[in-house]
Formats: sequence, structure tokens, C-alpha cells
Amino acid sequence: MTVQITAGQFHAADGVEDWRCLYHVVSAHFPTGSLARGVALVDEIGRLADEAQHQYLNIDLRNAGVTVTLSLRDIALARRISAAAKKLDIPADPTAVQLINVTLDALVGAEVLPFWRALLGYRQIGDDYLFDPSRRGPGFGLQQMNGARPQRNRMHLDVAVPHDQAKARIAAALAAGGRLVSDAHAPMWWVLADAEGNEVCVATWVGRE
Repeated sequence: MTVQITAGQFHAADGVEDWRCLYHVVSAHFPTGSLARGVALVDEIGRLADEAQHQYLNIDLRNAGVTVTLSLRDIALARRISAAAKKLDIPADPTAVQLINVTLDALVGAEVLPFWRALLGYRQIGDDYLFDPSRRGPGFGLQQMNGARPQRNRMHLDVAVPHDQAKARIAAALAAGGRLVSDAHAPMWWVLADAEGNEVCVATWVGRE
């Protein structure tokens, strides 16, 4: 099994100036200015990475640019990707790199995490973290809270799902320990809450036209 090097070891290496460590991953953004140039870069990256490297390589292709993320701090692959971008005259932009996590304070994490796992359709790492298996959404973590806060939440999540999947997603969340707060606006949205009262809206397009 490949050993994960530290962030400090990664940044100390030569040839990885385009890349930035963000928690457990390293990422680089290459502004292409067009989809065609982005496709060209992605095509090159596809040739550079072998099948084993595909397991920890994630590429986000947009019209404005390409963001490459490695869940293993692979110095050699990072260097090859940067070299390919340079050959195509596509400089990196480190200011465009970020990783967003949503963190929820909880008294008893074991009582609320199953609800959020079911509701978001995420997978779990350890006892306090969820991730999007498709790598599209932010990470979702729990942080231990020392005392209850009885006030109503000032922030909640909105999760838009396909209209024909909403009832199944809600049922899974309720079965995982959640409760229905309101269906007054369904099927535009339902309000659910976890075992500690943290709220989330499950939304669809129905009724918004």
C-alpha cells in the first residue's frame, strides 16, 4: 500500500508549485478560457495517469478551466500534469483552489450522522465525516458540542433532488432517525430535522414553474 506523505513533504518538493494541499488532498486549477482547451488538457492527463493513479485522480472540467485533485499526494503525477499544462501554455491559478466542508455542532454525533448520511446520499469516513461519492458536493463533518443550544437554527441546508427521488430520500432520512418538521410547501420542499433539531429542506422543481 502506498504511504501518504505529509503536506510539508509535498510542498518541499520541486516542480509542484502549481499545487496546494487542502486537508487530505492536493489540488491545482488551470484556467483554460475555453472548453476545447480544457478538453485538450484533460486528454493529456488521461494519457499521463495509469490505471492505479485513476483511483485517486479527480478532474473537474468547466468552460473556464480544469481543476485537478489528487487524494494521494503523488509528487510525480503532479509534476507531469503541470508539465502537460505548461506545454499547452495553460498557467495554473492557485487562488482558484479551495475545498469546502460543512461542519455541524452536535451533542451526540452517533444519533445525527445516520440521518445526514441518508439525506445527502453520502458515504461515511470514521465517526464524524461524510463525503460525496461523486465528488460534487462539499464534505460534511460533525464537531462535538458541549451544551445544547435551544434557539432555532440560523442556518440550514437546502438539498435539491430529482422530483421522482424525493420521497425515497425523505423516507431514508426519517428511517435514520430524522423527523418531518413541515410538508406545507411540498412538493416544492419539505422541512426535515435530525435528532437534535438541525433542519434541512429537501427541494424539487415541482411547483416552481
